[in-house]
Amino acid sequence: MRSPHLSLTRSVALGLVLCAGAALAQAPAQQKTQVPGYFRLAVGDYEVTALFDGYNDLAPSLLKGMKPDAIRALLARRDIDTPGVQTAFNAFLVNTGEHLILVDTGAGQCIGETAGMLTQNIRAAGYQPDQIDTILLTHLHLDHVCGLVDADKQPVFANATVYAAKPEADYWLDPTAISRVPEQARAYFKIAQDSTAPYIAAGRFKTFAPGDSPVPEVTTALEAGHTPGSTTYSFSSKGQTILFIGDLIHSLAVQFDHPAVSIAFDENSQKAIASRDQVFTQAASQKIWVAAAHLPFPGTGHIVAIDRHFQWVPAEYGPYQRAAHVPLLK
Repeated sequence: MRSPHLSLTRSVALGLVLCAGAALAQAPAQQKTQVPGYFRLAVGDYEVTALFDGYNDLAPSLLKGMKPDAIRALLARRDIDTPGVQTAFNAFLVNTGEHLILVDTGAGQCIGETAGMLTQNIRAAGYQPDQIDTILLTHLHLDHVCGLVDADKQPVFANATVYAAKPEADYWLDPTAISRVPEQARAYFKIAQDSTAPYIAAGRFKTFAPGDSPVPEVTTALEAGHTPGSTTYSFSSKGQTILFIGDLIHSLAVQFDHPAVSIAFDENSQKAIASRDQVFTQAASQKIWVAAAHLPFPGTGHIVAIDRHFQWVPAEYGPYQRAAHVPLLK
């Protein structure tokens, strides 16, 4: 006859096992953090690191040149929430072996809690802000210059010389500009002037004529339209090239398919459209790498031309290795 004590012991043991199993089945607490925002690519002997500064939500109504319903339809094809299209702020670090060069500085403290992550991502990528010796500004809109200074208007990059095309600097940094531009535009001019002021005071802000090279490794070109002095920067090494295009595009869903669509931020929409078409056509023909400030992070990839339309082929995540020419769709 089975002992009642033995049955009781087995019941208790089974209960303990079931309780232990239930405890093990409970998931740990959610982490609710994101990975650091950097992405590395080798272009010849140059190391290019895309850096995520943050994002902002832009209204679809800012896009001009198509009926609103048509724009919403293009956004819907990519399942983009049309009340506010998330738009990234990307900056790029280029280590040439001779210079550590930052292209644009993000929105810094000027946007709010969804931006201002550049310096922490520089550090996460293995660098320090004071190691950067050169900063190239594609233009002087706030989401490209605010990261130059901290909340106290002190320089973030203690050892960097900042460069901008002369037409761009002349437009934004003219001391008389704030008094002569429309009231709604004055804040943007003040931000550009405040962000560059400590570098100017220290003799570390310089301008260059379009086509000149601020540092030997870079080639520049004026692509006016978005702003009067919007500039692209091209780096080439060992047969590989990457072109930093700034704000030639804002909307992945709309402006590749329809490059004649402009955005309300353009100073001269027709010039901006012409610059976009020219640069996209050249980049597609040469099959070079392209890096854009407002495409989804890391904002790095290739452009493919199909008839009078374009497609974006983003870089894919993988082990860090030397970039190679990749057969692209024709």
